[in-house]
Amino acid sequence: MLIQKFLFVFYISSLFWRENVCADNRKFPPDFKFGIATASYQIEGGWDADGKGENIWDHLTHQTNLVKDHSTGDITCDSYHKSKEDLALLKDLGVDFYRFSLSWARILPTGYIDGQINEAGIRYYEDILSELEKHGIEAMVTLYHWDLPQKLQDDFGGVLNDTFIDVFANYAQLAFELFGSRVKYWVTFNEPFIICQQGYENGNKAPAITKAPGIDLYTCAHVVLKAHAKVYHIYDTFYRKTQKGKIGLVLNTDWFEPASGDPKDLEASERQLQFQFGWFAHPIVYGNYPQVMIDRIGERSIREGFKTSRLPKFTNSEIEEIKGTFDFIGLNHYTTTLTRWKEDEAIGKPESLKDISVEVFKNPFWEGSASSWLKVVPWGIRRISKWIKDTYKNPELIITENGYSDVGGIFDDSRRINYYREYLSNVLEAIYDDGVNITAYTAWSFMDNFEWLEGYTEKFGLFSVNFTDPARPRTPKSSVNYFKNVTKTKCVVEQCL
Repeated sequence: MLIQKFLFVFYISSLFWRENVCADNRKFPPDFKFGIATASYQIEGGWDADGKGENIWDHLTHQTNLVKDHSTGDITCDSYHKSKEDLALLKDLGVDFYRFSLSWARILPTGYIDGQINEAGIRYYEDILSELEKHGIEAMVTLYHWDLPQKLQDDFGGVLNDTFIDVFANYAQLAFELFGSRVKYWVTFNEPFIICQQGYENGNKAPAITKAPGIDLYTCAHVVLKAHAKVYHIYDTFYRKTQKGKIGLVLNTDWFEPASGDPKDLEASERQLQFQFGWFAHPIVYGNYPQVMIDRIGERSIREGFKTSRLPKFTNSEIEEIKGTFDFIGLNHYTTTLTRWKEDEAIGKPESLKDISVEVFKNPFWEGSASSWLKVVPWGIRRISKWIKDTYKNPELIITENGYSDVGGIFDDSRRINYYREYLSNVLEAIYDDGVNITAYTAWSFMDNFEWLEGYTEKFGLFSVNFTDPARPRTPKSSVNYFKNVTKTKCVVEQCL
């Protein structure tokens, strides 16, 4: 009976929480840009083609059974051989920019600048940039979207070692030299929270190392932030003046909605936001980690018997080096999660979830998708955008990923269209009603692809890909026409004001 009452309260609440069922009929600003995104390992295939080296995702999919359908990215969409066809589809979509990532091991098979430089890999990305230029589409290039060359992982532990900083900087500088004159936006790292928390804590992403929970993920983040800052300063000092691009960091977060108006639930929401988004945003804006992280991890570390905090400490010079290292912040946002106060667990084995100590859950009445974690909660994108504005001095904010998953084989994807319409309506409200400095929006994803440990069981694409056909044909879903109309009219509805 108590459960029924609880669910009834949730149901009634959900009627009020679904605030934006009517789409906004205002136009986006004239200079607002629309783009679409992919990632190298998820679409390229050609895993060992033309001299490409092995990366940590090649290694994980070949050496383990962690992927749900036991698939790999060896071929995936085969974009390595179909890039011209794909870029023609991009032109027809009418996007202003294309966000894609470089496969580090395709350019530098061992990861090192003093090793072999793979000319075939360089030509592949040069051809993409030439086609984009020909079609009048700007390039947003991510340097690191999770596919570290395996040799760097083997040699020194990858992003757990400060050696990574200089190795990454050398790779980035090579990319600036080779491609920078044709790249409008650079992203150093995609979702460092996922790189560190899932790569080195819960094992849900490569390299899936779980040896030191509560420790390795903080070491990883510390190294990533210093590497990001070094690359930012290299671009700022040597390339910005001539190449005239921008460089930033892409961070992911849900909106964490308090489960009630109780001050403890409000505090839990803020803490969860700071332990995820603030973990990386606070250093690049203010120079150091959020105080709540410093205090909680430090206090628990001492009680656990550590001599110092498990959260590494920046030196004064590192604080100054990291502070201000962004021209824009990229936001990857898909869904909203409810938060509730949770009493701290007893001191024992370290774990990051114990450091946070927040209960997170979903409203069971929110609309779902093919991904268990992705509920359709359009107003969340407005609330997280406003929170970023208020917390981090209203930076230039680019929505770098936002999208909806289906199970595949669905060409009339009306639910995806509704998702985009309602989320984009809330972006409009964030811009016009809340004064958030959002300058661009990027749909995820261009086409169905390899979805990491979910393999091919979840599909985010506007274009369907037949993975059982060796030719990997692309078929437009209904959302293609909808998104084309948005890019053409800057309206989310057929008739704008």
